[in-house]
Amino acid sequence: MYLPPHFEEKRPEVLHALLREHPLGLLVTQDAAGELAANTVPFVLDADPAGGPGILRAHVARANPVWRDARTDRDSLVVFQGPQAYISPGFYPSKAEHGKVVPTWNYVIVQGRGRLRAVDDAPWLRAFVTRLTDRHEAAREQPWAVTDAPDDYVTSMLRAIVGIEIELGALVGKWKVSQNRSAADRDGVARGLREAGVPRASELAGYPPAEA
Repeated sequence: MYLPPHFEEKRPEVLHALLREHPLGLLVTQDAAGELAANTVPFVLDADPAGGPGILRAHVARANPVWRDARTDRDSLVVFQGPQAYISPGFYPSKAEHGKVVPTWNYVIVQGRGRLRAVDDAPWLRAFVTRLTDRHEAAREQPWAVTDAPDDYVTSMLRAIVGIEIELGALVGKWKVSQNRSAADRDGVARGLREAGVPRASELAGYPPAEA
């Protein structure tokens, strides 16, 4: 990833927060023949108490070859896309001053790299699916629980999936939110995004720059 220093986000708590808010990652792997595969998978990031990048955990369909084919001697890549939006030159007050402005695209993104390991273990899967469900059902007035379904049905469903773990060697963030513009232009961008009436744009308007 092209990463100018002024766009780089390093704070673990900020990176982890984006993954919690946008847990659907694009998992990119390579098989033994050198072929690339991209799979969209919801992940959970478990932080490393020792300060490392942590471990990504998820599950995939047993019929999906990724858990068998992904090379374990090379890193896989997981991309988490946060809010993003087109930036019009009309957002910049400097347009009226000198006209030397062009369109761009602002976005927030996190990439993780590490070796993928398959976890074909029924108790692990049941515990993980329960955890994943509880997390995403928590905000509902009447949250659904794994135990709401018949146990024999859940058991049969668990046979159809396989867990994956990626112990991360790196977790990198890119916050492209107009840090390279003047304070007035940054304010103009935030105002323009909020007035656009697009949810993803409004969300992006609230993102602070990467830590200097």
